[in-house]
Amino acid sequence: MVNDGVLEIRWHARGGQGAVTAAKTLAEMSLTKDMFFQAFPEYGPERMGAPIQCFNRLSKKKISTYCGITNPHIVVVVDPTLLDVVNITAGLDDDGILIINTTEDPKDIREKLSVNGRKIYTVDATHISLNKLGRFMPNIPMLGAVLKATGLLEKEEAKEFLRKSFDKKFSTKVVESNVKALEQAFEEVKEE
Repeated sequence: MVNDGVLEIRWHARGGQGAVTAAKTLAEMSLTKDMFFQAFPEYGPERMGAPIQCFNRLSKKKISTYCGITNPHIVVVVDPTLLDVVNITAGLDDDGILIINTTEDPKDIREKLSVNGRKIYTVDATHISLNKLGRFMPNIPMLGAVLKATGLLEKEEAKEFLRKSFDKKFSTKVVESNVKALEQAFEEVKEE
């Protein structure tokens, strides 16, 4: 944890890609580790497909900050087309972490973005979502990559949490597809 024991995460996505759901799910997962959390979006009347941001704060102690996150420890990019549209590294410290949905290797992303320092993780969440879910919904694969990068939950803990949480809202087929998507991302995330 950083920033006085508070881990701050900024998610970049487009409306309709499930980033807000992924941030909320990550927050709920943190409860299993007796953590305090915040999960909130920052967008206005944007339509589906418009760039959005959402945020997480996770901590073992009470969180007393209630504003957007300008200096995150982790930046998650759900839609790789945003790399050319949004300054995703804004406010990210040199010891921060980038987690990006892309087919590219972390070293190629480092070159492309001219990034020094910072850990970079990549995962092809688009392919995973199309393969496991049958549609472009990269949020749960990206959540798997975040969990792998942070170590917040082990893979089996995360799978069990998804089963219990999603079982209340979705069919068994949808639940298991999401569990498989999370698992595959957990296993395929690359790091530099």
